Amino acid sequence: MVTVIRHDGPIIIGAGLAGLCAALAAAPRATLVVSPFPLGTGAASAWAQGGMAAALAENDAPALHAQDTLLAGDGLSDPAIVELLTREGPAAVHSLAALGAPFDRDADGCFLLNLEAAHSRARVARVGGDGAGKAILAAVIEAARTAPHIRFLEDARLTGLIQDDNGTVGGVWLDRDSEIVAVLAQGVILATGGLGGLYAVTSNPSTALGEGLGVAALAGAAIGDPEFVQFHPTGLDVAADPAPLASEALRGEGATLVNADGQRFMPHYSGLGELAPRHIVAQAVHAERAAKRGAYLDGRAALGERFPQAFPALFAGCQRHGIDPRIALIPVAPSAHYHMGGIVTDHHGAATLGGLFAAGECASTGVHGANRLASSSLLEAAVFGGRAGRAAAVVSGPTIRVPKTPYLAPKLPAEGLSELRRCLSRDAGVIRDAVGLTRLLEAIDALENRHGRAAPLAVARLIAQAALDRRESRGGHFRADYPDKAAEAVRTLTTLQSPIRQAAE
Repeated sequence: MVTVIRHDGPIIIGAGLAGLCAALAAAPRATLVVSPFPLGTGAASAWAQGGMAAALAENDAPALHAQDTLLAGDGLSDPAIVELLTREGPAAVHSLAALGAPFDRDADGCFLLNLEAAHSRARVARVGGDGAGKAILAAVIEAARTAPHIRFLEDARLTGLIQDDNGTVGGVWLDRDSEIVAVLAQGVILATGGLGGLYAVTSNPSTALGEGLGVAALAGAAIGDPEFVQFHPTGLDVAADPAPLASEALRGEGATLVNADGQRFMPHYSGLGELAPRHIVAQAVHAERAAKRGAYLDGRAALGERFPQAFPALFAGCQRHGIDPRIALIPVAPSAHYHMGGIVTDHHGAATLGGLFAAGECASTGVHGANRLASSSLLEAAVFGGRAGRAAAVVSGPTIRVPKTPYLAPKLPAEGLSELRRCLSRDAGVIRDAVGLTRLLEAIDALENRHGRAAPLAVARLIAQAALDRRESRGGHFRADYPDKAAEAVRTLTTLQSPIRQAAE
């Protein structure tokens, strides 16, 4: 039995910052937001610690922010999209503040701004030191709940897209407590987050399995740069799943990275030291650990007794694992943190399939290139979430008929997911090579033979194949067998072969 819902307006899959900003921007058109979890849970937006980067200070400018973003992107960022994001960034921060996001302010009411790695200016607007994501999302949830044009469908999981014979998207298949639901809509926005949960060591929620990306790929959408996975250099090495995160802002405050002998090692890898771009710091931490020298974050001199007030989330996480960062070193390891790739979109969030939009981490806007600049994710979610919402709100056209049979993407069972996480971390982690990536593709083949074309397996295949095909080292992608950067920077634009199509009644 299939329940059919006909919705005359856009439907948004995902209730993190990108999804809710899209929903608010779609006003006054009736908008349906679907989430597999109760609002405020399960979204990586709430886990973001650093804040939102934007040119808010008198000594800053969008052009300087754009320059830093392009430098971090290592040749693969789209300059026009970067210019758009950095130009609209300050207004996005002010809009969120107007919704009630409690950004830290000084006595004059100006934003308190942190300096983070690869930024040439202090420009990261923070909340409570390291609680930006949770506080910002809470304010946006409150605004969305009270918006008369938005309604919510919680505890529903996306399993597929409803398309016509030309591939145009006109709805979604959902699984809600084992009930099959077909929602026909005028514009579908995927804001389903990232894929860090596919790795054994991650700072993301365990539910971040890239399923929106996988569903779009299975439907034939173009995917950009899937090989570029950012590993945060300072996940807490405390055998926790997911791994607590030590914000980049900690190093902006003067904390250093040392080995087991207490010696700083970052100056040996970059003249920028601890404030080098994330991929360089992650590779350095990986190398020190591989050499059995260990890697630790030392905030004793820089913060000391200020730790609980300056970084309350990190301090609490350390305390839970028996570490007092005021007097002790914090063991760290690279942790899968952010996916620079995703569903290819234009500057309005439109994907390559008609009727489909994407925003947030599941999208590939062209901003991040080979390596995301610190604290850019919340900004991108807000700016491009709003753009996607406004664009989807004007979509109109004939309603697509419900296919004869529902498409329910196979769900990867727990044992299959555990195996995939081990394989991805081993062969598509911080350091990669042809032998490991080939082995990974063989493992994915075996998992697909056992469990079918589950969305997480489709995502893993995209990462592995693109990483194998990119015979260079650039940004977050490092090949031990191709350590040099190619002379020309070329984006990966790909699709999965044989997209799923369904015949309508």
